[in-house]
Amino acid sequence: MKKSVLLGIGAFAVLCFTSSAFAGTISPGDKTSCNNAKSITLEANGNSSKGDRGNANAVIWKSSNFTTVPITLGPSDHNGLDLAKKVGMANKHFMGHKSVTLTGQNNFSRGDSIGDISGEVRITNTGTIPISVQCN
Repeated sequence: MKKSVLLGIGAFAVLCFTSSAFAGTISPGDKTSCNNAKSITLEANGNSSKGDRGNANAVIWKSSNFTTVPITLGPSDHNGLDLAKKVGMANKHFMGHKSVTLTGQNNFSRGDSIGDISGEVRITNTGTIPISVQCN
């Protein structure tokens, strides 16, 4: 009985580490990580199951300064001011971004910058669509 419980815990730990060790496409609720990457690219892949939204939401945790940063990509979202036409302003309409690239900042010592991606960076998909993650 003890051996089977220990074996089950070991198998679960291996599964957790295996699923979080490689970058690639992560489904909603999944995690991945990058270690000492020079850049990390996140890209929204598809629409929600209802087909009405293209938002990709992720939470990034950085070991260099123990901070968590949320990121939302909305390639199908319209962002703009309808009021701009009424007050004589130039058109401010733009679409959301499909991808974002986080780059390392060499001129900071480890942990000095909120944008520091040195060390381990964990990415968790908290949205409803898959996210492609590339560690470079």
